[in-house]
Amino acid sequence: MEPIGWGGIFARMIIQFWPVWAALIITFAVSIHYRRRLGLYGKLFDSTVGMIGFGIVMFWVYTAFFADIIITHDPLGQLSSMKNKPPGTAAPDGSTYAYYLLGGDNLARDVFSRMVMGARRVLAIAPAATMFAFMVGITLGLPAGYFAGKLDTGLSFLANLVLAFPVILLFYLLVTPEIRDTGIPTILAAVLFIFPIIFLVTLFNSRYFTNPNRRNLYVGVTLVLGLWAYSGLAFNADPLGVWSMDPNLLNVFVAVVFVNAPTVFRIVRGIVLDLRSRDYVAAGQTRGEGAWYIMLWEILPNARGPLIVDFCLRIGYTTILLGTLGFFGLGVSPESPDWGSTINDGRRLLSIFPAPAVVPAIALMSLVLGLNLLADGLREESMKD
Repeated sequence: MEPIGWGGIFARMIIQFWPVWAALIITFAVSIHYRRRLGLYGKLFDSTVGMIGFGIVMFWVYTAFFADIIITHDPLGQLSSMKNKPPGTAAPDGSTYAYYLLGGDNLARDVFSRMVMGARRVLAIAPAATMFAFMVGITLGLPAGYFAGKLDTGLSFLANLVLAFPVILLFYLLVTPEIRDTGIPTILAAVLFIFPIIFLVTLFNSRYFTNPNRRNLYVGVTLVLGLWAYSGLAFNADPLGVWSMDPNLLNVFVAVVFVNAPTVFRIVRGIVLDLRSRDYVAAGQTRGEGAWYIMLWEILPNARGPLIVDFCLRIGYTTILLGTLGFFGLGVSPESPDWGSTINDGRRLLSIFPAPAVVPAIALMSLVLGLNLLADGLREESMKD
């Protein structure tokens, strides 16, 4: 078969992404129709910048979700005749798809399929790790800002201690294979992964303290499910094998949480220091509401705008850091199709066969751009509240 030109390549890629287009159309149609009932999310569709950012981010989210349908070849499969082939080259007879749409890399793997599957790898780590970092930062930042005093001084000192170390060097230190032998990642996981459980238990206990039956139900379910997940994720000791995390992924996940949590802590602390002097806080104290109820159900909802914006931006920063780690061979695994590793694999022949390095670089750039635009849209709309 003859190679196809760029027109045919783009047409075939558009067709391959059909599940993504369908999901985007449905998402936008439903969201725009009900936007007045959807709070801040609905207001996002009044912002052109926000909608563009949301569309780009959701494109990659749906790409990760439907990756098994979109890919044309096994992203780890190697066909010796396809080594360093240009985009549009016909695949050998018997292949699952007629062409290597974006060519083959230096190990004869399909660049298009690796780019698509790389979205799943990135989006499986960055949002979850950022969420864990936010739960750590919020759980510590709320009491530090609300109570102030020695508690604030001690926690702020620890946060500043971590932030004083160069971030990228700290990342490299935490994800190197040698660090695993010291047991430090497991110790950090044991400490950091308990915070989501503490946060949710405190949240439900403060909200339903006057309704013991509902409180006990929610707290009990949280403890059972949380400790079950905690045993598997932190110690790989889940007896049912549902929750687990391989050592390389644990290193990366812990590094992201450990590096991002102090920054989130400082943001939350600063917001609480400002909001604790508001009238609604004084009214809650006068009514006899507990400190944690005021922090979680009075102050935190009023801080949601800046925190949501920072969450989107922080996912973008984390995506770049994951790409950087993968580029230097410190990612999840050497053969992983994550974008950083793929860029590193393709850079050696950049002047001759640019596609293997350029394609994942554009994918990484577009996701970060989408997250930044989404954050700008959310900031714009949250300021109108």
